[in-house]
Amino acid sequence: MPSESASPTLSWNLARDLGEVLEYHFMVNALLAGSVVAVMAGLVGWLMVLRRQAFAGHTLSMMAFPGASGASLVGIPAAWGYFAFCGAGALAIGRLSGRGRGTSPEQGARIGAVQATALALGFLFVSLYGGVLGDLESLLFGNILAISDGQLLLLAAVAFAVLATLGALARPLLFASVDPDVAGARGVPVRLLSGGFLLLLAVAVAATSQITGPLLVFALLVAPPATAQLITVRPAVSLLLSVLLGLMIVWLGMGIAYFSVYPAGFFISAIAFAVYLLVRIAVGLRGRSASARGAADARPAEARA
Repeated sequence: MPSESASPTLSWNLARDLGEVLEYHFMVNALLAGSVVAVMAGLVGWLMVLRRQAFAGHTLSMMAFPGASGASLVGIPAAWGYFAFCGAGALAIGRLSGRGRGTSPEQGARIGAVQATALALGFLFVSLYGGVLGDLESLLFGNILAISDGQLLLLAAVAFAVLATLGALARPLLFASVDPDVAGARGVPVRLLSGGFLLLLAVAVAATSQITGPLLVFALLVAPPATAQLITVRPAVSLLLSVLLGLMIVWLGMGIAYFSVYPAGFFISAIAFAVYLLVRIAVGLRGRSASARGAADARPAEARA
């Protein structure tokens, strides 16, 4: 962000404020990277929420810690550690979770064991490394304002590959996510699709965690898709809403952060939760109102009977 001597101030002139934000190359890169993450997380996260695999996604996002520390220990780029550990975590979760969607208590315990093991390995790698392992804050929350042109291009390439693969598998994967038993009876390779989706989720998490941090990417993976599915059950509309909500949350969060002294990750996560909470309350109130109207309409009919 700009130095304290040139700290920006928010005004009522939105065009001027937007022009000031886009004046800096690092802000343009950050907004572009945030948009790529929002689109990828919105689509992949929508299926993750539908399949009730949020805990699996959380476990994969936590692979950043052992991935980065392990890469530092052997002297390779941290990105390799991210992808290696996220991929290994996806294979382990797919092997332990079995066929179909959802997370039963036993499956949740197995996924939790994978997460605990990964974190333990991360602490072991830090102890063996013996040096200073980078910036812990950047490891957990990323540094979206320090994205280079090369990182942006790599992120866009990974997002394109993930979304292209997701598009090719969309119909059978949606069928297997909604009703795995019927899909399996009709010859759909449910277990293979489940493992493939976990790998796609792992790649998406590994690519975005390097920039946004594992905590921020998980917020974008869960909140916008969950909010969209509260609003409508129509898949196409819900998917579009998931992406639009993610973009709105990222742009608004980064815009507020530019005119604030607080990090963008805080605003993005806080706005994502606030939007979900407001929609949840509105849906609950609408459901109660509909139930009350139904009960009121039923009383006259019972009186006539």
